[in-house]
Amino acid sequence: MREVVEALGLRLWGRVWGRPVYLVTEPLPLIGVIQFGVIDRGTNVLQVRPTTICPLSCIFCSVDAGPRSRWRQAEYIVEPEWLAGWVHKVAVEKGVHVEALIDGVGDPFAYPWLPRLVKLLKETGVVRSVAAETHGETLTKELIGKLEEAGLDRVNLSIESLNPEKARKLAGTPWYDVRRVIELAEYIARETSIDLHVTPVWLPGINDDDIVEIVKWAYRIGAGKKWPPVTIQKYIRHRYGRHPPGVREIPWNKFWEKMKRLEEELGVRLTWSMDEWGMRYAPRVRHPIRAGQRVKLVVAGPGWLRGEKLAVTMDRQRLVTIVAAKGLEPGDIVLARIIRDKDGIFIAKVV
Repeated sequence: MREVVEALGLRLWGRVWGRPVYLVTEPLPLIGVIQFGVIDRGTNVLQVRPTTICPLSCIFCSVDAGPRSRWRQAEYIVEPEWLAGWVHKVAVEKGVHVEALIDGVGDPFAYPWLPRLVKLLKETGVVRSVAAETHGETLTKELIGKLEEAGLDRVNLSIESLNPEKARKLAGTPWYDVRRVIELAEYIARETSIDLHVTPVWLPGINDDDIVEIVKWAYRIGAGKKWPPVTIQKYIRHRYGRHPPGVREIPWNKFWEKMKRLEEELGVRLTWSMDEWGMRYAPRVRHPIRAGQRVKLVVAGPGWLRGEKLAVTMDRQRLVTIVAAKGLEPGDIVLARIIRDKDGIFIAKVV
């Protein structure tokens, strides 16, 4: 079984928090699933996902990341050359230069080859800018220096409170030190060529006052040298995410009303157009499969969440997540119906 998995492009790399970590390599395709690879949502920004690993267990995490995950059965990291190659492939098919937004269902700064990936992306010739998201827990001046040298253009920093005790509670992690994150964020903004974009998640009733302080801080330290300095993220409840007690998801219209009020109260901007981000709509990459279609799949290994399997199409062009996959083993060939294909993320059930 191990030989079958490795032949398909998955290699057991280690274990973390009791879960296996798989290294994703050639020939496994890198488009089709949400947890790693490349996601094209029809703009000139490609989401680039190198890892699912995150050392934090934030109490509001929409993807149930970190040591306290209840739903995850496996973690992944992607070989950097293979990932950069797929970014190049997708951008060329789209016919546009792109921004590579390194994000994920983990923290990209937990990826061991992040500077290497940034450098490879910049060398593709189709990537105009590279941004990476983080909560900042693994930031160091040494890493920041390596990323600056590699060509990183922007850090999107999610920080939910400037108060150390409250920040630890929200991060669900006793060792999380927001004071160190603040110091390094200010270093990025003031001492490097890397831009800083601050992206706190607003948890209604939990960090309302903190959000105001974070916005003031972001503007004060000089975030937004080229891109907008701060954007507040809306808390969204997800089925497999974490739901802080007492926090309700508010409707989008109420959220935007709140943003407008904050802009008026603080005298700063919090909402931005696509043009201000340098974003535009762009052709989507074409997919050989679609919802409703029956396809033959090869089971490649364990899926991201319990009850799932990771599979690949027979032509090795797309990844597919098989749900309700009990009894399937790597190497099995199954007939499945695609039940979801939004943004080229494919979910299937065996027929």
